[in-house]
Amino acid sequence: MNDRLRAVCDLMMPVSREMAGLHEYDGRVQDLSPDGVRAGLLALAAAGRGGPLEDPREEAHLAVFEESLRVQYGALELHRRDPYPHLSNLELACYDREYARRKERRKARRAHLSQWPDAISGSLASLDQVSAPVAEALLGAARGLAVGLDPSDGPEEAAALRAHARLVAHLERAARHGDPDPRLGGPALAAMMGAAEGLPVDLDALARAAERERERLTELLTESCRALDPHRGVDELVPALLADHPDADHVISEAARLTDEVIDFARDHALAPYLDGECLVGPAPASRRWAMAMMTWAAPGEREAPSWYHVTPPEPDWPAEEREEWLSVFSRTSLPSITVHEVAPGHFAHGRALRRVPGTVRRSLHSLAFTEGWAHYVEEVCLEEGFRARDPRFAVGVALEALVRVTRLTVAIGLHSGTLSPAEATALFVRDAHLAPSAAASETRRGTFDAGYGRYTWGKLEIMRLRKKARKAWGRDFSLPRFHAALLGLGSPPLGLMAAALEAAPDGPSGNGPKRKEHKEHKEHKRHGD
Repeated sequence: MNDRLRAVCDLMMPVSREMAGLHEYDGRVQDLSPDGVRAGLLALAAAGRGGPLEDPREEAHLAVFEESLRVQYGALELHRRDPYPHLSNLELACYDREYARRKERRKARRAHLSQWPDAISGSLASLDQVSAPVAEALLGAARGLAVGLDPSDGPEEAAALRAHARLVAHLERAARHGDPDPRLGGPALAAMMGAAEGLPVDLDALARAAERERERLTELLTESCRALDPHRGVDELVPALLADHPDADHVISEAARLTDEVIDFARDHALAPYLDGECLVGPAPASRRWAMAMMTWAAPGEREAPSWYHVTPPEPDWPAEEREEWLSVFSRTSLPSITVHEVAPGHFAHGRALRRVPGTVRRSLHSLAFTEGWAHYVEEVCLEEGFRARDPRFAVGVALEALVRVTRLTVAIGLHSGTLSPAEATALFVRDAHLAPSAAASETRRGTFDAGYGRYTWGKLEIMRLRKKARKAWGRDFSLPRFHAALLGLGSPPLGLMAAALEAAPDGPSGNGPKRKEHKEHKEHKRHGD
């Protein structure tokens, strides 16, 4: 890495290690103390004096991330109010991935764990502005970091657990006595979002766009429910659809069948430029069983290895009501669109493309709004292209997932600009996204600390806007394969840099789409159901 990229990655070690596969960060923790953050920002400034990169696209991409870090750590000092980066800094689940030999990963994990006491001391020095709602929302995640650790396994593990107890106690005090108002404020939210994506953000305009999208999706849901059952309304039909799900013993096998189905569909319709490699299906490691569904891809900086679509059934000892609520996420209405999002043409396909992106900067630095926006966008692309065209349940599932995401955008803007109370935000999730009250309250809690969680809809809307421009610019030469290949050829670009896809489209103005790499051998996608 050049000095500027290294300074950026040093300020985002957990993401660089896991999402980009930069394993020089294995066994290391980021110094998030006040002094450590200041030193990181000084290093960022010093490296920036080295001049621009030769490749203008690499330069533009890197410059956005540099500015985002200056805003996050410098202007807004989010490390003082948001425990989430501190928790990610301690995360050990990254070493469960099969990117290297087990012996190497165990050694790195031990080194990482041995640094918990110093890292937590730094975090406690920084976290002096944690609001009560944010602390309460993240207490479960904080406690979960220590699952599986045992003080009898050695002095380093015992020391790590003592430090962890100090961190949990700090958050417990904040939950009891912290500021009851979790708001960032509208200007701060706009600055954070805009800096991360390299474009100005008008929250009022974005809120209006979210409202228009909600109206469109509500109409899609209504029409799809009517096509499925003209005699029952949405409020009656949706709970019945969500109750139709595989049991806990068959969630994995159903997700595995869907994985093959969505990969075949995406390949047949050339919806992503690369669909090679292995996508395995199984439950998440114990440290990440909180995640119902997630993709862990073979990162761009790693050797070739399987990617994992983690689908986690409920634990057998949970109360029946909790098991049923968890399983409803894997309904035969919702699971197909979730699998499109996580696998193909969503995150798995995106991960395969990232491995081919030219330029270390673009392989290493990923826009969250683009990454999630892409995976959300392709859910509706598959609907448009006829995936499960004879089954209206797929359209219902796409609409329901999208209504949750667009409500997140509305709630994030409302909560942090002060136009919505937490109770009002929860009511929106119940009314507009058709969530149960407990799930709606959970979504609101997430919004208190993850102020940017409207990124799914924001990214999708920006991609759809760019697609409209591509249709106009390319005319008869427009095709989805061409547009998607050009877009993913940029990596995970900040939203403000996506327009470069119109200039960098494969095959030029007269092409008929990307030339896909054909594989003489197609490995059968393995299942892991244990």
